[in-house]
Amino acid sequence: MTTFNAITDVVGVEVGHHQRIGGGWATGTTVVLLPPGSTGAVDGRGGAPGTRETDLLAPENLVRQVDAVCLSGGSAYGLAAADGVMRWLGEQGRGMRVGAEPHEVVPIVPGAVIFDLPRSSWGNRPSAEFGYLACTAACSGPVTQGTVGAGTGAKVGSLKGGVGSASAMVDDFTVGALVVVNAVGEAVDAGTGRPWVADHEVAEEFGGRWPDRPGVLPTAARAELNTTVGVVAVDADLTKAECRRIAIAAQDGLARAVRPAHSMFDGDTVFAAATQAQPLVAADAPFGPVARAAALDRLCTAAAEVFARAVVHGLLAATSLAGLVAYREVWPPDGS
Repeated sequence: MTTFNAITDVVGVEVGHHQRIGGGWATGTTVVLLPPGSTGAVDGRGGAPGTRETDLLAPENLVRQVDAVCLSGGSAYGLAAADGVMRWLGEQGRGMRVGAEPHEVVPIVPGAVIFDLPRSSWGNRPSAEFGYLACTAACSGPVTQGTVGAGTGAKVGSLKGGVGSASAMVDDFTVGALVVVNAVGEAVDAGTGRPWVADHEVAEEFGGRWPDRPGVLPTAARAELNTTVGVVAVDADLTKAECRRIAIAAQDGLARAVRPAHSMFDGDTVFAAATQAQPLVAADAPFGPVARAAALDRLCTAAAEVFARAVVHGLLAATSLAGLVAYREVWPPDGS
């Protein structure tokens, strides 16, 4: 049973945000801190990615662990936020040991950015301080969603985007997702007000009945750069290659939730992390390789569904900002 319906339902995962709003600012950074020993992977799609430390996540490369994932606004400038995450982790002695002393570590912090530069005055974008402060704010409880952190200046199609999160139980495992919804494509049917993946709802998590009426959406700038980024976490002992299958599946969830997805103007990037908390299958399981593949396949199915649900939460939780109109203004909760 999940507690927060968020990525923090995966034990040991923490989320922190830092953002600046007002005075020419509308951007921020979100950090997902992972338990020591977590394995990571990534899957990137679309034609305009902005990423850091993704090559090391390839299964054939040396580094296995991931200490945190940094998601940020600011386009390529915002990659600097990960420097602050590294500094914070280094102060905690967390990272890949490269020397004899406990403090001689190199934190492993992959990252990805969204394009939100038009929402702030030029030159106002996340710096290393944003990443550091997001780490200091990180906690394992409920995840604040909507117009926060890396979702502060996000846009999805014609509407305001934001941070969303969701989780699910699969067998004895918890699968959680966090997404920064910032896409060229639309996440909602303008003729009904229903998100494309409204049928993925679990236990009325989206808040009640859909409007089922047309809404007047602002005209979207179709050629504007975007990018949806996110993290999926699971409490299983997955390898880097198996983690990548989780990330690939999550991209399928994004393609369900946003239409179109993975365009030339998006750099959609999904990270996956496995905390190693429990074995995927028992060591003496009959038909071991087949049993492991079947268990992994169930986690992949859940990853796609959870990521799609997280997209809807990001859409619904967002509030209008910097000229972007939120879903709740086009279709108010009271039905007006």
